[in-house]
Amino acid sequence: MLWAVLLEMSDDSYHIPVLLHAAVDGLVLNKSGTYVDVTFGGGGHSKEILSRLSKDAKLIAFDQDEDAVDNGIDDRRFTLIGQNFKYLSNNLRLMKLNPVDGILADLGVSSHQFDSKNRGFSFRFDAKLDMRMDSNSSLDAVSVLNEYSQEDLANIFWNYGELRESRKIAKRVVQVRLETPITKTGQLIELSRGLVNKKKENQFFARIFQAIRIEVNQEMDVLESFLNQTAQMLAPGGRVVIITYHSLEDRMVKRFFKSGNIKGELTKDIYGNVQSPFKEITKKPILPAEKEIEINNRARSAKLRIAQKIG
Repeated sequence: MLWAVLLEMSDDSYHIPVLLHAAVDGLVLNKSGTYVDVTFGGGGHSKEILSRLSKDAKLIAFDQDEDAVDNGIDDRRFTLIGQNFKYLSNNLRLMKLNPVDGILADLGVSSHQFDSKNRGFSFRFDAKLDMRMDSNSSLDAVSVLNEYSQEDLANIFWNYGELRESRKIAKRVVQVRLETPITKTGQLIELSRGLVNKKKENQFFARIFQAIRIEVNQEMDVLESFLNQTAQMLAPGGRVVIITYHSLEDRMVKRFFKSGNIKGELTKDIYGNVQSPFKEITKKPILPAEKEIEINNRARSAKLRIAQKIG
């Protein structure tokens, strides 16, 4: 069943949902409950959630990308909010929908964003260095590359790209921009060439782009804010399901599910019991099967974790 769904979507879909059934299986425990999909995208996960819900249930979705808003689902149980999911609690409280029964987040960049030649997310196209998920944001990749100090750039490449060559990349960026502004993806690729073995260049370029994208969209700060809000917004027994795509995200989610904070610092009561708002449902992450990766190569780095609100 899953493979048929993925094959159908693989031709022209805005985004093929990753770990579709595993995510929704782990999320929906109450068919008449209220659920939240904080990364709507093409609506694949949302449609599957709705298929599991009764007529009196509710599904709230978030997406700051104007292109994603066009994918809204015509279903009276469904509401799409065109905002970043860092505003989760504000909106749920305003709608008087807290607490909810489950929250889903697929943290990957959508296929549509990667394949859009004018968004600057991918090094496959020579395009303007934009990388904004919210087109109304004032910070884009051009600003980061041309205005940040060499030290700040090195920190971004090290912290968000986990690149050992971070200082060399930053130095080259500063050298090049002294001659001409860096505004195109092709310029960034050219200045980065020769720093690693040619066979490893594609992975190297991908990590450079990842690091800049994370900075532009403040993704780690948003994730931290979101995680803290899930503990407040979930009903006892409610679940949070998160799909990550790189080690920085996965590490933060793993620590939070285990301890209730992103540093992973365990707080114990006088009896030595760990005090956390969550119970880990998945001690180890769920990974996509080989067949799913064959159909959707962007699923190869996905990890799914599930936690349940205690109380």
